[in-house]
Amino acid sequence: MAFVLKHTACILYCFLSFSRSNCMLRSTYFAAAFAPRRLFASSAKNISRRAMTATATATTSPPTLEEHSPSYKDLLEKLRTITHLNNAATVLRYDQQVFMPPTAAASRGKQMAVLASIAHERATSPEIGELIEKAIVDLGELSATCGEGGEVKENEDLKTAKRILELEKKQFDKNTCIPSELAAKKASLEASANAAWVKARQTNDFSSFAPSLKDCFATAAEIATLQRGDSTEITLYSQMLDEFEMGMPAERIDSLFSTVQSTLVPLIAKIRASPNAPSLQPLSGKFPIDAQKEASRKIVGGIGFDENNGRIDVSVHPFTMALSGKDVRITSRFTEEEWYQGLMGTIHEGGHAMYEQNLPESELSVDSALSMGVHESQSLFWERHVGKSKEFYKWARPILVEAFDKDGEEFTYSSEELYGAVNAVDFTNLIRVDADELTYPLHVILRYNIERDVIAGDLDVDDIPARWNADMKEMLGVDVPNDASGCLQDIHWSFLAIGYFPTYLIGAIMAAQLSHYCKEDIPDMSDKIEAGEFEEIRKWLTKKVHMHGKRYKSLDELLLAEVGEELNPKYFIDYLTEKYTDLYKVD
Repeated sequence: MAFVLKHTACILYCFLSFSRSNCMLRSTYFAAAFAPRRLFASSAKNISRRAMTATATATTSPPTLEEHSPSYKDLLEKLRTITHLNNAATVLRYDQQVFMPPTAAASRGKQMAVLASIAHERATSPEIGELIEKAIVDLGELSATCGEGGEVKENEDLKTAKRILELEKKQFDKNTCIPSELAAKKASLEASANAAWVKARQTNDFSSFAPSLKDCFATAAEIATLQRGDSTEITLYSQMLDEFEMGMPAERIDSLFSTVQSTLVPLIAKIRASPNAPSLQPLSGKFPIDAQKEASRKIVGGIGFDENNGRIDVSVHPFTMALSGKDVRITSRFTEEEWYQGLMGTIHEGGHAMYEQNLPESELSVDSALSMGVHESQSLFWERHVGKSKEFYKWARPILVEAFDKDGEEFTYSSEELYGAVNAVDFTNLIRVDADELTYPLHVILRYNIERDVIAGDLDVDDIPARWNADMKEMLGVDVPNDASGCLQDIHWSFLAIGYFPTYLIGAIMAAQLSHYCKEDIPDMSDKIEAGEFEEIRKWLTKKVHMHGKRYKSLDELLLAEVGEELNPKYFIDYLTEKYTDLYKVD
């Protein structure tokens, strides 16, 4: 999982102003005055027509909403100020995770609390709500002047402004519908529940965590109920999902995940029975940390992470933080006993970072990442469809050999051996974050089903361990020995992040779909990966995903517009089936 602080940003499209149009006309007439006389009459006639057209265009082109509406202009300024406050807090948070001495934790917490308080106070100010409402009225007035007979014909600036106001109104309503007492309760509960979770995991005692977990689910449900308001169109769990994957209700996810589960369970059983498992030997040995860092830096830079507009550091848990497209920071972690996790972590976070680096450079939420699922699709596109491909290891092998085949250590494995080792399936694994890409989807579906049923009232929190263990046996064929290796392994619920888990699998499904269409548009994509030529692939992703920010209202809407169909699990299932039946040599 990447920790991505989604910066708010906006870019307003530019249109010709009166003065610029007139300047263009003057240069046209200046050229005509010195034309040969025999051409002048016809030329002047044509120029006159062009001038009339240009004059009409200049006359009818509406001003931008920012020019028309003082309220909208003031709103944007205030929202950008909030963005800068949040970005200042992000710098402190990054420093805390990477550089800060542990003894500074208490003072850093106070610093961040002050910034958060100021930003929240400004974001929930009644003035923000008033400016949004006034700007909506001004937008309606301006839109009505864009067509004949009152017909609205929006230009790009007005479309963008409309989307900005939709997003900001939705966020403002979410921010202000929660009473301060409930917000304080949530903050306090996150701290106490997380501490209870840590202790319960250490002592393998779910019962000690259960009371806090019940409070987490109840408080999350209370907040979602307030955010949903009087609407009866969506379920409470769908409201929770919208916080992380907007426009993707539970009913839609049920259908997607059911298709994936019904295919993967028998496929995993078939792969498990194969005697042709690839060797894991290429992953074991002694790999100096500095050599791993340098190899990872070369590889992530090669695929497109721009270190001139970011940096790479080391932390306990890999993550990505973005202050703007010009300052995107990633971290990874390394151990001397193996090299694969460090490299894949760097590539994964590099995928998140390249999304952030290629978003439109502005300061409103319309130009931030669309959703957590879309964000995950970008990291998994590079990690799996590039970084775990056969062609990738033909390109990356020399870099790895240069890093590890020295100082008495041998690293002479072929690209085929490297490919096999990094894609091997561990059928005994119990831990989601350690799972391979074939079994990982079922880890996500298990968590999704459990939290959905708890919110619906169909599962009691006290029964989660039994349900967890039964589903692990049914889906993955493994016995869970204790709760620490089972339902206590993830931190998410202790932070009330209910609805987050499904975004991991949604991202994986989208990554496979994007890879399919990328290969259609770039037929020699595999050859380019083998040659280390990634620019065209990266530009394709920017065109299809990055440049749009939050202009689309959902992941489905983005895919429908950019590749011609909504999220479709077919490509994900085909990818896994073809890859693992080939790797394990089964029919």
